[in-house]
Amino acid sequence: MFTGIITALGTIRETRGHDHIHATIACPFDPDSIAIGASIACSGVCLTVVAKGGVAGDAWFAVDISGETIACTVPGRWAAGVTLNLEPALKLGDELGGHIVTGHVDGVGHVVSIAPASESIRIDIAAPRDLAPYIAAKGSITVDGVSLTVNDIADQADGTCHFTLNIIPHTAKVTSIGTRKVGDAVNLEIDVLARYLMRMQALKG
Repeated sequence: MFTGIITALGTIRETRGHDHIHATIACPFDPDSIAIGASIACSGVCLTVVAKGGVAGDAWFAVDISGETIACTVPGRWAAGVTLNLEPALKLGDELGGHIVTGHVDGVGHVVSIAPASESIRIDIAAPRDLAPYIAAKGSITVDGVSLTVNDIADQADGTCHFTLNIIPHTAKVTSIGTRKVGDAVNLEIDVLARYLMRMQALKG
């Protein structure tokens, strides 16, 4: 379980495989604080640590990325040199600063517009049809692992939707969201409460 509050940026150092990828990710963590078998969210994807090394501030950990995960996440996201938003799993007693995040990506969205909004950045993202019913204004959504609040939503004629985010300078600086460009793909995870409410409503119908 995660909160969507990013604690560090990591970089994929190297990868092996195609249908099943073994990746080594460089990070500024202390390797002594990383347990083998622990979960780390990598741009919104919950992955299991299978190896680790380095020193505090210049560490690395290795993960295995299954074919299912590759298919459900942003194409090309698991290539060497890619920057990832990192968040270790929530511990009992930690502050829940964002919202409840599972690290299971529901789909891929695309940035459709970016514009300055005072000192912040306004980003509009297109969400696929199967996720549109779960997204609501003032609700929570996870974009590349970052917990964000939906400012506005516009339903499209084809059943998809465009939702608006306001990215404050701090978030733009400490996550990869600040480097996104129009046309970029992003991992999306809908709010877990919205998922259960929609399921309950469907069963009632």
